[in-house]
Amino acid sequence: MKTFLVALAVSISTMAFSQADKLYLHNGKTVEGSVVRNTEFTVIYKYVNEDAEQTISKYAVEKIVYGKSGRTETVSPKITINSEDDWANVMILEDNAASAGLTKIGEIRGKTSLINYRTAAGSDKKAEEKLKKEAAKQGCQFVIMTSDKDAGLQSNGSRSWGGIQSIKKGIGYKY
Repeated sequence: MKTFLVALAVSISTMAFSQADKLYLHNGKTVEGSVVRNTEFTVIYKYVNEDAEQTISKYAVEKIVYGKSGRTETVSPKITINSEDDWANVMILEDNAASAGLTKIGEIRGKTSLINYRTAAGSDKKAEEKLKKEAAKQGCQFVIMTSDKDAGLQSNGSRSWGGIQSIKKGIGYKY
């Protein structure tokens, strides 16, 4: 009887100390491990019984359930893109670290015509809209900008109406 109680106490304490954190991802997967730390754009964790640190974007993680305390932390809302009409939901990412754990789809481009009836700011906004529409068409929720340039027909440094072409390039990512 004494050995039974000792074995029971050891198994209960083992279960209490070995509770892993659970990361619920937006793509439907669940990762069990221990969260090491949260940074601005990423969650760093370790798989159960491993020492190597893994990095995943906060945008790929829906929530974290901490095993020891049972506390649930909501990390990011899911962005749903069903068609090109959802282009306004596409998010432009600033940092390459924010794409860790997301699936790379390919290069995306948005540009305005060289001769148009827009100011420089208007051309820039229209090129970004076209970039987001192309990303939505390919089913991407995120774009990391790789190039953002303006070309124009300005003379003597003037930026007049219709002389600015804005070209934006990026890499599309999804869950």
